[in-house]
Amino acid sequence: QVQLVESGGGLVQPGGSARLSCVVSGTSGSIFSTNTMGWYRQAPGKEREFLASISTPASPYYGPSVKGRFTISRANARNTVYLQMNSLQPEDTAVYYCNRLARPWGWGKGTVVTVSS
Repeated sequence: QVQLVESGGGLVQPGGSARLSCVVSGTSGSIFSTNTMGWYRQAPGKEREFLASISTPASPYYGPSVKGRFTISRANARNTVYLQMNSLQPEDTAVYYCNRLARPWGWGKGTVVTVSS
């Protein structure tokens, strides 16, 4: 069974940065590497929002709310996808998740990012 474990969240001051990681287990490296992976977030009272995706070879794509501030990357050898977040603002406060873009696996617990002074 595929498991997604997100980490790296926490309390960040406005204007600060954070780097999220997502480790995918329960699937082979070849399956991970051939899937386009994405990052999503869900703020309180809102629907889950697509943020960014990355294929192999790396071809990142960003949603309008994070373009220019967030950077997605992946390490296929580690079955891991990352999200570098810069210039964080209070409206970035949410639970952050990763999953494959097509035919999502079961969702992980996510990692909470709180942007506040």
